[in-house]
Amino acid sequence: MVNGPVRVRFCPSPTGNPHVGLVRTALFNWAFARHHQGTLVFRIEDTDAARDSEESYEQLLDSMRWLGLDWDEGPELGGPHAPYRQSQRMDIYQDVAGKLLAAGHAYHCYCTTEELDARRDAARAAGKPSGYDGHCRDLSDGRKSAYEAEGRTSIVRFRMPDEAITFTDLVRGDITVQPENVPDYGIVRANGAPLYTLVNPVDDAMMDITHVLRGEDLLSSTPRQIALYRALIELGVAKQTPEFGHLPYVMGEGNKKLSKRDPQASLNLYRERGFLPEGLLNYLSLLGWSIAEDRDIFDIDEMVAAFDIEDVNANPARFDLKKCEHVNAEHVRRLDVKTFTEACGPWLRAPFAPWAPEAFDADLFAAIAPHAQTRVTVLSEITANVDFLFLDEPATDEASWAKAMKEGSDALLVTARAKLADAEWNADALKNAVLTAGEEHGLKLGKAQAPVRVAVTGRTIGLPLFESLEILGREKTLARVDAALAKLTA
Repeated sequence: MVNGPVRVRFCPSPTGNPHVGLVRTALFNWAFARHHQGTLVFRIEDTDAARDSEESYEQLLDSMRWLGLDWDEGPELGGPHAPYRQSQRMDIYQDVAGKLLAAGHAYHCYCTTEELDARRDAARAAGKPSGYDGHCRDLSDGRKSAYEAEGRTSIVRFRMPDEAITFTDLVRGDITVQPENVPDYGIVRANGAPLYTLVNPVDDAMMDITHVLRGEDLLSSTPRQIALYRALIELGVAKQTPEFGHLPYVMGEGNKKLSKRDPQASLNLYRERGFLPEGLLNYLSLLGWSIAEDRDIFDIDEMVAAFDIEDVNANPARFDLKKCEHVNAEHVRRLDVKTFTEACGPWLRAPFAPWAPEAFDADLFAAIAPHAQTRVTVLSEITANVDFLFLDEPATDEASWAKAMKEGSDALLVTARAKLADAEWNADALKNAVLTAGEEHGLKLGKAQAPVRVAVTGRTIGLPLFESLEILGREKTLARVDAALAKLTA
């Protein structure tokens, strides 16, 4: 249920290439904000100096821009809650940690790693919960001093309430967690560096976030954050506890969660292959949500109009690359020809194009583009589909040649060449020429056109053959048939 202005956030860490699961989270937050005329806060969680990088940070911003997922507050835009990079907010976290300690909501824990491990092992052996046992919860000042005299350092732990925590997840419904399953947890390292468990809720509180929509893997931390919010409200740091919705896992091969190491996980892969942003977003929206039971293809505005977080399915969603490609292909078909032609631009130039720059003919490409648009699944496929127009000779591989050039192909090509030479140079007449040539050799059109296709285009499959011949022109078509005949009879 939404009451009042909506404020959601997308808060990735700048580590490595953006992941499609991360994009799905960004998309659902963006669609939720836009559906409710709310605000999307883009925040960068860059407190892990060992893993974060400026290159990854720039990639995140570039990826969001490419996808069209605009933000209302955050990097480059600023906003009333700046700065929006956690590395620039350390003084804020230190101040809040101090307030939590002073109010008794947090305490210093001097336990060593060895002591913690020994007590956890003993708890497991006794069949008890193995989380932190509260050893340092109520240390006397004298005991603290003794620990410090030993040279021990301390972390700061948040004091969890001794009561069950119940909340309503917007995706999963009512959830209750008993206190023995949520022990006191660390919020500040021994070196004074704040942990995610502190900085994430503090930022959400200070940025007035109303709804936290995030991955299912963070569900276990929600009771801890709700308890922290209650303390922050008491301290005047937070105004409210946001509502939570935990999005289903995105699964890869073998019923395993899709990880950054999976080849199909990298957003950059889809950009490099020439997926359309709208096609990729359409597919990612299907990973846990649907616009209607019998409908998979829709544009982003339709998604925004229909999106309701309570319609998200809690069950894991499987990433299916073939379906992703199918959805993208449908969006390619939806483009007007001019937009399609412009979108193909990067794949018609170096380093993708195998032809010399001066060999490219924009008029020829404009003529072939409507035919190519009905065939390609992703834009990068355009290069191989049209290279026969701009190369001096077709890029024929041996497998295609062997498949098409069966016994008798030379005789067929001689007949076809003669009929093509005499034909009107339009697709219908060219089709009839090859059809009649095939009939003279006892072949149906499909068999008859295969040697012609490989001779002229170099491939066994491709764009509509006779339209391609019309666009390539009489002189080049006949020259390529002659070259194929020479090779066959050599």
